Amino acid sequence: MAIAVIVGIVTFVVAALAVVAFFVVRARRREDDPHLAGHGKSRDQVKSIDSTGILSTGRGTLRGEEGRHVRTTKKPADTTTGRPSEAVRSRFVAVGVLAAAVFGSLTAKLWSMQVLGASAYKSEAMQNKYSTVATPAPRGLIFDSDGLLLVNNKTTITVLAEASVADDHDVVQRLSAVLGIPYNIVRARILDQSSGAQSQRVVTSDARQRDVAFIAEHSDAFDGVTVQQRTVREYPFGALASHVLGYTGPVSEDELANVPENRSIELGDTVGKSGVEAFYDNLLAGEHGQRRVVADSQGRVVEIESETPAKRGSDVYLTIKAPVQYVAETRLAELIAPSNVIGLGKGVGGAVVALDVTDGSVLAMASYPTFEPATFTGGIAQDVWDLYSTEESYYPLLNRAISGTYPAASTYKAFTSLAGLKYGFANTKKTWQCAGSWDGFNSGDWQNCWLLSGHGNINLNDGIRVSCDVVFYEIAKDFFYAGVTQGGDISDTAMQEEIAKFGFGKATGIDLSGEEPGRIPTPDWKAQHWSDVPTEGQWRGGDLTNLVIGQGDVLITPLQNAVAYGAVATGTLMKPHVLKEARNSPEAAPVTFTPEELGVPEVDEANYKILREALKLVSADSPEVTAEFMEWGVDVTTVSSKTGTGEVAGKGDVAWYVCYYPQDKPKYVVASCIEQGGGGALVAGPIGAAVLGAILAYDKGQLTEVKRVPGSSGKSVAVNFGNQARSD
Repeated sequence: MAIAVIVGIVTFVVAALAVVAFFVVRARRREDDPHLAGHGKSRDQVKSIDSTGILSTGRGTLRGEEGRHVRTTKKPADTTTGRPSEAVRSRFVAVGVLAAAVFGSLTAKLWSMQVLGASAYKSEAMQNKYSTVATPAPRGLIFDSDGLLLVNNKTTITVLAEASVADDHDVVQRLSAVLGIPYNIVRARILDQSSGAQSQRVVTSDARQRDVAFIAEHSDAFDGVTVQQRTVREYPFGALASHVLGYTGPVSEDELANVPENRSIELGDTVGKSGVEAFYDNLLAGEHGQRRVVADSQGRVVEIESETPAKRGSDVYLTIKAPVQYVAETRLAELIAPSNVIGLGKGVGGAVVALDVTDGSVLAMASYPTFEPATFTGGIAQDVWDLYSTEESYYPLLNRAISGTYPAASTYKAFTSLAGLKYGFANTKKTWQCAGSWDGFNSGDWQNCWLLSGHGNINLNDGIRVSCDVVFYEIAKDFFYAGVTQGGDISDTAMQEEIAKFGFGKATGIDLSGEEPGRIPTPDWKAQHWSDVPTEGQWRGGDLTNLVIGQGDVLITPLQNAVAYGAVATGTLMKPHVLKEARNSPEAAPVTFTPEELGVPEVDEANYKILREALKLVSADSPEVTAEFMEWGVDVTTVSSKTGTGEVAGKGDVAWYVCYYPQDKPKYVVASCIEQGGGGALVAGPIGAAVLGAILAYDKGQLTEVKRVPGSSGKSVAVNFGNQARSD
């Protein structure tokens, strides 16, 4: 910019000096030339010269007749134009001065370009000549907690072509014939600029050895075509932990427009789309390589000057224990979809979460129906995507452990009982009468206990153990009338506030994307939800009696339930996480995950003791759960648990089972949930017991088996479970 300004000034000065010089020279010539100096005088002021007897001819003197001199008078020159020779000379001077100005300006410009701006123009020329093109980096590997490889990189032979090959009909035709790919598809792939204008275009990413050998032997016939070894994701165990691992795919325009900090993404890169692949994409991605190429005026690569190899991303180790994960996956599939067809078993979907309550480590997280991440390698076919996005397939891509929301059912009673104990609406001495149905508000709208024959006279301990609804209806009624809007002295949301202490109604913050926060209904929420129908938005006593047993508008996720029961067991809410550590290289120290507390619920230890005593005998009351624990060699009396059956209008019941172990010094918690599965103890109980049994067997070194898990077929048959009679 500075050089351009200087050149402009110099050019202007030269032109100005040339014009000034022209007028100065012209003025001086007029002053020095007597003929030009008289310019402007009248003819009368010019005196004639008398030459008696002489006639001037320019050659001599002529004499007149009779020897007399002829007197002549010379005609004065035209004083308005001067002599002809002088006029021409002035024009030549003007032209010369203007020519000097023009050539002076050109000289100044050339001097500025060749001297002052030489380095800048040279730099720009080099930039036009060379281009730096990024080459993809292999992603880091993913392992389970003990180093079992869950996600690998498979080396494939990739056939690449320069962009100019698209204009060579013969080469495209040969590639089509050798690779067995239609001509139009080959050319379209070469024309694809999604990886950058100067980047090599992928013709095929999994070429056969014989095809590559033919291309190498006839390289002269495949000008602009090269072969490279590249990597793609490989999943040795199929769909195992697929919702945790996630999948990868080509970068989208939206992702390019919103690149996270400390992450470099180029056109054509493969990025994480879900699960760990997405959440820890910055660790797994690696560093691009670079190809410095020489391009012609049309952007075609004509020479490769240098190439820097890409650097593989960091390896990620998860907290997942693969053998335990395998048990969770297979048991869910066997229960829900025998022969891989949903509807032939119990339920249409489900999830299991197992945590180490001491540090929040996720030991297993299974969701069904599931999918194989390899399906997305290189892009997913439209028909497969459509299959995964239909109601008939029950949405295999949904991670029900963190994104599925369900009524909490009777598992909520652990937290609403703590609320009742805090406010004095329940204690160890108080009893209630359960006749199987209840209308404590005298409204005429009767609510039933799950045991229609009733539990008779019952205290809080037994009310939790056998999950008596009437006990909790009474607690909810006391909360309702004690609220300020009813003339009481406590908050209208006092119960909800106690429940929220255990993390319900907000995300746990697990290191996976897509987590749902769930919902704790309140008067404000209901009024807003029914803002279009104000009469329906009024908060009533029945809203609290539904909430107290985990029904109505209550929604939670399986992960939230597991985290909350971990706090019941230990008194501390731990943040769940799937990352154990990341390793950049064998020589570098691993980066480990630091356990994090979400909070310590403000609960009286005496109230915790009452609740924990009630939870000790729940599993023993279920023959199905007891039998499963016996299969794994686990004493059922060392396990604390709670069951639940959630009712959903127009669908089958949601089955719940949550347990922690051991009772005296809790280490593990497991939560299982089956959509439209039926009773909690009957359906979800055995799954949860099997996963806890697998964890204990793994700790003893008795469980090591891990096999390939197939993805869901997407097939289902008509399901009409209806609402079965609740059993808990």
